[in-house]
Amino acid sequence: MNNTDIPQMNTKEKKLEQFSRALDIMDRLRAECPWNHAQTIDTLRPMTIEEVYELSDAVMKKNDPDIEKELGDIFLHVLFYSKIAEEEGKYDIADVMNKLCEKMIYRHPHVFSKTKALSAEDVSTNWEMLKAKEKGGNKRVLSGVPDAMPPILKAYAMQDKARGVGFDWEEKHQVWDKVKEEQGELQAELDAMDSTRGNAQESVGAPDENSSEEFKAAYDRAQEELGDFLFAVVNAARLYGLNPDTALNRACDKFRRRFTYLEEHTIREGKDLHQMTLEEMDAIWDEGKAKGL
Repeated sequence: MNNTDIPQMNTKEKKLEQFSRALDIMDRLRAECPWNHAQTIDTLRPMTIEEVYELSDAVMKKNDPDIEKELGDIFLHVLFYSKIAEEEGKYDIADVMNKLCEKMIYRHPHVFSKTKALSAEDVSTNWEMLKAKEKGGNKRVLSGVPDAMPPILKAYAMQDKARGVGFDWEEKHQVWDKVKEEQGELQAELDAMDSTRGNAQESVGAPDENSSEEFKAAYDRAQEELGDFLFAVVNAARLYGLNPDTALNRACDKFRRRFTYLEEHTIREGKDLHQMTLEEMDAIWDEGKAKGL
C-alpha cells in the first residue's frame, strides 16, 4: 500500500463540526419526534445492550463498515442519555465529556505527570489502584464489575481485577490443579445427583414440583460445582492470555457451520435427522470437519 491508497482522515475541525451536528439532530429528535421524546433511560437500556452486542459482533467479524455504523449507534445512545439528563437538570454531554477527560488524565499519570510506567501490565495494575482511590469511585476491588455482565466475561473481569492487587497464582501452571480439583468435585456431585433421580421424568433436566427434595438438593450442589469448574477454566484461559468469551464464540460458530452442513446434507438426500442414527450423523459431521468447516 502506498500513500495514495491511505484514506484521508478528517481534520479536528471536521470532527467537531460533525459532533455539533449530532447534538443539533438529537435536540430536534427529542423536540419533534414522538418516539424519541417518549424514551427514558429505562427504555433505552435494553436497546443499548443490543447495540453493544451488535458492535461486538462486527468487531469479531472484522467488518469495518459495520463497526463504523455500530460505533455511531453506540454514540447515539451516549447523546440520548445525556440529553435526557440535561432535560432533567442533572448533567449534559459536556459534563460527560469532562468526566471522561478528567478520568483519562488521572488514570494515566505516566503520560500527564512525571510517573513512569515500565510496561502495559504496570499501567493496568496502576489503573486499578487509582480507581480505588478516586472520589466517588469504586470502593471495593470488584465493585466495578457490573452485575448484568454476561457470566463468562464477569468471571474474567473479576479474576483480572483480583490479579491487579496481587491475588493470583504465583505460576500459571498451578491453575491446572484447581481445574482438576473442581472437575473431580463436579463429577462427584453429578454422580450423586444421578443416584437420587426417582423416575424417568428426572432422567434429564432441572427438577420440577414432582421431584424429590433429595434430588432438588443434589441438583443445586451439582449446579454450584459446575459454576466453580467453569470459573476455574476461565481463570486458566486468563492466565494463558486467552479470552474465554472469544474462544467460546468461535466454538459456537464452528458448531453452527458443521451442524448446518449436516442438516443441509441430509435435506439434499431427502433424509430426516430425527430418523438417522448417531453413527450416520457423525459420519457427515466428520466429512464437514475434513472440509475445514
